[in-house]
Amino acid sequence: MRAPAVLSLAALGFAAACAVDEMPGPSEGEAIFVQNCTACHGYKAEGGALVGGQSAPDLTRIAARNGGTFPVARVLSQIDGYGRGKVSREVMPEFGSLLEGELVPVEVDGTLTPTPRPLAALLAYLESIQTP
Repeated sequence: MRAPAVLSLAALGFAAACAVDEMPGPSEGEAIFVQNCTACHGYKAEGGALVGGQSAPDLTRIAARNGGTFPVARVLSQIDGYGRGKVSREVMPEFGSLLEGELVPVEVDGTLTPTPRPLAALLAYLESIQTP
């Protein structure tokens, strides 16, 4: 009876190792979104009012606000904190933990760019929820 248990554990370990080598998908990003973003943007990512009279934008319409194109570089910059622009640190916090971990290649303006896996996963999720 021990042999099947060992085989099952080995199979699980192999599956976990393979998952790390794959590019992150929307479901991985959704888990990160739920942990870090829903307090302001809501579970449906449609934004809403914040304390102080400001509002969190609707993240399902990023592409629509950009002429139908999902602006990868701008979204990555907004999340990682490098491209704050009009959004202050008090409104949109920098998520340092999203900047850690295995690097995966993300195409940014035609160039494959090493990007922390959690950040790439969140990007994949946000791109997957775009509506016209």
